[in-house]
Amino acid sequence: MRPILYGLLASLFFSSTFVLNQTMKWSGGDWLYTASLRFLFMIPLLLGVVAIRGKWRPLWAEMRRRPWAWIGWSFIGFGVMYVPVCFAAEYEPGWLIAGTWQTTIVAGLLVAPAFRTTRITPAGPVKIRERIQWKGVGLSSLILLGVFIMQFSQAHALSGRDLLLGALPVVIAAFAYPLGNRKMMAICEGRLDAYQRVLGMALASLPLWLLLAAIALWRSGPPSAGQASQALAVAVCSGLIATVLFFAATDMAKGSPHRLAAVEATQAGEVVFATIGELLLLPVPRPSAVSMLGMALVIGGMVLHSLLSQKKVPIPEEVPFTG
Repeated sequence: MRPILYGLLASLFFSSTFVLNQTMKWSGGDWLYTASLRFLFMIPLLLGVVAIRGKWRPLWAEMRRRPWAWIGWSFIGFGVMYVPVCFAAEYEPGWLIAGTWQTTIVAGLLVAPAFRTTRITPAGPVKIRERIQWKGVGLSSLILLGVFIMQFSQAHALSGRDLLLGALPVVIAAFAYPLGNRKMMAICEGRLDAYQRVLGMALASLPLWLLLAAIALWRSGPPSAGQASQALAVAVCSGLIATVLFFAATDMAKGSPHRLAAVEATQAGEVVFATIGELLLLPVPRPSAVSMLGMALVIGGMVLHSLLSQKKVPIPEEVPFTG
């Protein structure tokens, strides 16, 4: 149950991204600053945490061991995840982006065959390709149905162009996040904790954030004090607290695709938290009765995931990995 609780807390802090990205857009801030400043602020914060805990040297040794793997998967897990989300904020409200982001629930299940798991058999350890947990896909689809109902009740106010430019980048980001996260988990093989892994991925993707900040400086000038302070808040709430909580939850659930899917399903809470945040901070309309029905389906699906994850999942027949 603890991984589920960590996942829910992560979704609460993650939801700050969708709300604060909207406030930065409304204040006229460049979306490239919105994307880059989060990580540029996050790196020194995490450096301090890791250094105080005396875990910098193991992280540096791990990154030097496989530098290109760190750069490549960090670019996908952080870069391809966050840049499209910030771009989408130019075209859609935060609650709708938060809803579209929940495609990461199903994405986390569908990317399972991209990974191998070591299993012990009478013939010795074998590598097998992970399988898609179709029961988990069914429960995740219930959550997505609730999300789609909630968003459909208000999405009619947006143009087709805005829906496309807002939704498609977020769907891409939703697949990139679990793929990059799990690949880095596999590369680290339990040698690093969540703080180290997040810092390592942020450092490995640093060239991207510096490039985006340079482009933003060239075309828009320096960021305003308001945008900088809000980006710092996103770095602390979403980039530091939420990311570490979520990575810690996935670390607890690693080795079980079913439990990992349950942890990733908790991120559906972002829709509810983002909606509440926008209602409190921004002049957006209240959710309709249809939207409330969608929220109920989201919460119901999360509860079912949590309950099912507590049951013993049968281990599938061992099949040596040959791909």
